[in-house]
Order: sequence, then structure tokens, then C-alpha cells
Amino acid sequence: MDEKTIERITKLALQALEEQQNSSNGFLVPVGVSARHVHLTQADVETLFGAGHTLHKKKDLMGGQFAAEECVTIVGLKLRAIENVRVLGPCRKQSQVEISATDALKLGVKAPIRESGKLAGSAPIALVGPKGAIYLQEGCIIAQRHIHMSPKDAQEAKVKDGDVVSVRADNERGTIFNHVLIRVNDSFTLEMHLDTDEANAAKISTGTTVRIL
Repeated sequence: MDEKTIERITKLALQALEEQQNSSNGFLVPVGVSARHVHLTQADVETLFGAGHTLHKKKDLMGGQFAAEECVTIVGLKLRAIENVRVLGPCRKQSQVEISATDALKLGVKAPIRESGKLAGSAPIALVGPKGAIYLQEGCIIAQRHIHMSPKDAQEAKVKDGDVVSVRADNERGTIFNHVLIRVNDSFTLEMHLDTDEANAAKISTGTTVRIL
């Protein structure tokens, strides 16, 4: 066997070994692209949709949440608005609006990047429904990218609730997402949530698989 043949076989063997290692390196996670949406208190539901109104389920989501039939208009500074923003249920203790950075520019609001529910000092926003309107002095955020997982998934991925990891998308853009929050709960289904800006920039759609580094 000549020297060139040995060199070629060695190169192929090393490439195969590298591919095998890469395929087993990291925990795979499916992506769900999260569009702008709203969480409401029961009191705010009634203000926007009428006294005694309750949310009507359109589609079940993970963790006992659901997409409701109800939608609202969100209004930022200088009366810039986005219509038909989906409400998610069930009701929460504090109303919250989650938008993308592009939405924030359109609305003229300085929405910070936050974990869901951490609203202190977040941007003000107005919401308009068919029966009324509300003004939130704080509550508008850009959701921090995060991964939902069950305790079993967390054990397999060797992470815990509150950890922050990096994630790689092995597509033509080859994007690496840093500062990805891990959220662990018995009711969660394994899924990474990106907003529409992040997903579009990385050419990722719902169902795409990414890898925790």
C-alpha cells in the first residue's frame, strides 16, 4: 500500500471518528418559535372582554397553559399598535406582554430582555379589548430565550433549573445561542423557545433540532 493511499484512508478514518463524536456531543432539543402574546389577570380579562368573562381555550400548550380564542391590541408610545395579539391562559397574578425586539421598535417601547414573570422595571404598555382598555405601568418584556424540560430530561442533559447554557443550531447559518435559561418542571415538555426575530435570523422553524453545548 503506497503512502498516498495510507494518508487518504487515515484522513477518512479521522473524519468518520469526528462525525461520530459530534453526533453524540450535546443534548438534542426541539425548537418552538414563540410569537408575541399576552398573559392576563382575571380582573384584566373582565376589563378587556366584559364582566364575568373567562378565557376560551383554542389550543393546549405545555405546562397546563393554553392559547385562548381571545386576542387584544397592544399599544405603545405615540399610539403605535399591533392588533390581534393572542392571549394565553390560564390567568396569572400579574398581566404580562411578551414581544420581539422588532415589535418593541414598532411600538416605540424599551422592553427589556427578561425571564417570564420578572417584570419589575419593565416597559409600560396599553392593551385594548372589545369591552375596554388597560394600561400597565410595567409588564412588557422581550422573553429571554429558554429551554423547558422535565426533571428526567434535565438529568439526562446534566443541567438543573436556573442553569444558563449555550445551544448550537447545526444548519446553514450554524448559529450559537448563548444565555439560554433552563426551566425544569414536571409538567414541561422538552422544547427550546425562541422569539420570531431569533428564529428568522438563524433560519430556524418550529420542529428544528438544536444541541446543548
